Amino acid sequence: MSERLNKCPLCKSGHFLNHQEIPDFAVSKESFVICRCTNCNLLFTNPRPGQEEIGPYYEFPEYFSHDDESKSLTQSIYNLVRKRNIKNKIHLIESYVRKGTWLDYGCGTGELLYAAKENNWKVAGIEPNEKARGLANKKLGEKVKESLDEIKKSKSFDVITLFHVLEHIHELRKTVKKLLNRLNSNGYIIIAVPNPESEDAKHYGKYWAGWDVPRHLYHFDKTSINSFKEIFGLNLVDVKPMKFDSYYVSLLSEGYKNKDISTFSKFIKAFTNGYNSNSKGKKNNNYSSNIFIFQKQ
Repeated sequence: MSERLNKCPLCKSGHFLNHQEIPDFAVSKESFVICRCTNCNLLFTNPRPGQEEIGPYYEFPEYFSHDDESKSLTQSIYNLVRKRNIKNKIHLIESYVRKGTWLDYGCGTGELLYAAKENNWKVAGIEPNEKARGLANKKLGEKVKESLDEIKKSKSFDVITLFHVLEHIHELRKTVKKLLNRLNSNGYIIIAVPNPESEDAKHYGKYWAGWDVPRHLYHFDKTSINSFKEIFGLNLVDVKPMKFDSYYVSLLSEGYKNKDISTFSKFIKAFTNGYNSNSKGKKNNNYSSNIFIFQKQ
């Protein structure tokens, strides 16, 4: 059963307008309406599948974050990039906190947490997907739970990360508040989300893989991120680009745009458009995806 929202999931304003209709190219081929809040500028899918109904929309071979094995060339590239990104993420986080406790919310198969643990962090993870959680716990020895409620209420963290996760969370405000209650004073919450204002988003339009409806419930631009900061009482410490994302998103988008395109042409076009997106991003800081580093006030 679908949910129809009568208030913005972020600011609770009742004022929003239909913005765009986007097909689910990956699974169902259904079209979904994206609304724009006139108060905070959040883009959100409305109506949307409920929490109990959205599971089947994740069941497709290209949803790689729930799997460790490389079953295609695209997934092989994804896994290579993921390994490089893991090093970059740890380096980024350790530029703010040398060592401590780290919660990764939506940790997938646990690759990032495993690397952090090897680097002497005390780690925990949340992963709702049973298959991905099982793979993560093989690496981490039952450090990954299905929900935050399964972690002792006395447990708090120096760092909480949500890498491409915030856009998937049905209970947006409730979940963020719960997470902030587990964050130590002066702790950091680090959030990565796709950017609908990026050059690759503009280039591909409805074919942009970053829309990823209905799995992505929200889309944040600079205005809505600023609203997020104000609503939850956070300081925005810094913004960092995820430069690899423009290439990967462009690769998926090319496949959505032209199903008959040759593999060679798809890779060439994706590389060209990914490069162009990053070049524009250097000038306006609108990269395909951005990492927002917040700290408790």
